[in-house]
Amino acid sequence: MNFIQISSYSQGAFYREFLCEHGAPLLVLDLQRVREQYYALQQALPGVKLHYALKSFPHPAIVSLLAHMVAGFDLASGGEIELVQSLHISARRTIHSHPIKRDKDIRDALRFGCNTFVVDNTDELLKFIPYKNRVGLLIRLSFRSQAAIVDLSKKFGCTLETATEMLTLASKIGINIKGLSFHVGSQCSNSQQQVKAIEVCNTLIRRSTATNTTPLRILDIGGGFPIAYDNKPVDIDGYCAPIRSALAALPQDVAVIAEQGRFISGPAMTCIASVIGKAARNGLRWYYLDDGLYGSFSGQIFDHVHYPLEIFSDSALNFPSVLAGPTCDSIDLIAEDVSLPELKIGDILAGHMMGAYTAASATEFNSLPKTKIVVYDRSAANMLFIPCVDSNQTQRRPNIKPF
Repeated sequence: MNFIQISSYSQGAFYREFLCEHGAPLLVLDLQRVREQYYALQQALPGVKLHYALKSFPHPAIVSLLAHMVAGFDLASGGEIELVQSLHISARRTIHSHPIKRDKDIRDALRFGCNTFVVDNTDELLKFIPYKNRVGLLIRLSFRSQAAIVDLSKKFGCTLETATEMLTLASKIGINIKGLSFHVGSQCSNSQQQVKAIEVCNTLIRRSTATNTTPLRILDIGGGFPIAYDNKPVDIDGYCAPIRSALAALPQDVAVIAEQGRFISGPAMTCIASVIGKAARNGLRWYYLDDGLYGSFSGQIFDHVHYPLEIFSDSALNFPSVLAGPTCDSIDLIAEDVSLPELKIGDILAGHMMGAYTAASATEFNSLPKTKIVVYDRSAANMLFIPCVDSNQTQRRPNIKPF
């Protein structure tokens, strides 16, 4: 269920200004929020090299900013390689973390200069025999978490026993295993499984160091760091405190990296949609918006989250209502049986926390174009002029307080 906030009509003026200039619907990307999220996680995980998971939101403005902030990048496809390459980002700052790859995917990454790959089974390991003098691999283990909304260890990752067998095989065929990786799942409610995964990996690292001439020197702890879709602040420092304690027990020469995507991109974008139609059906007031589940709200299906919505109205009366998207499909419903004030055609609403797995997974179903993205920087100390997407115009916005 979406968290819904009713704000005064006047508080929507900032968003209406954007729509007047750029049209509706619109996604507004706030670069200052990207900075804030990156620094917050960096402070919560000192000494951990942060790699941005491009799949969450592969927008050039975010990637360029994070490159300037000396972030690393988590690649999983040829298209993502092309993106970082087009922005002149060094391949030394990247890893290819998709556990399953075609030979072409390996060759494309090596041609770019990325030579660190993730594997989670013997068949995948054997694919690297032709390239064994050019690569270093991370073995991904599976740690399924009940605390994760999106289970990322169901489809990928191996058991501890399989990882041990892969280390032995790699040694026999001359492939360099640089370290281990895991991802306990996305949007975790607590860090208990991450701590357990670190402890298991620590044991395997120490055992491997004692028995192999090439010890494991990297641990990739994945992502899963939560953000506040329910409008309740997340204490990321408190969330990461047990993780810091577990990491402190690793051998000192083990480098630790993390693959954060949602935590960086999620809070950084707001969707502004407008009411394009309305109807009364079965005692409910239906409002049809110009963005929906096949567009920017796609994460409600693919990512299993509901975004906090802000409605702008001065009405004191609320009615049972439905918010529907613009397509002809009846599944295209953003919120059902929610209490809303009377809305007019042309009224707007704002969907917050909509940077991760929204524009990245949006479709053009019904031949409706994907929502336009406008980029701005609300940092008073570092105001940028940034070209709008698919426009030659530029815009400058004042310093504002984030939602």
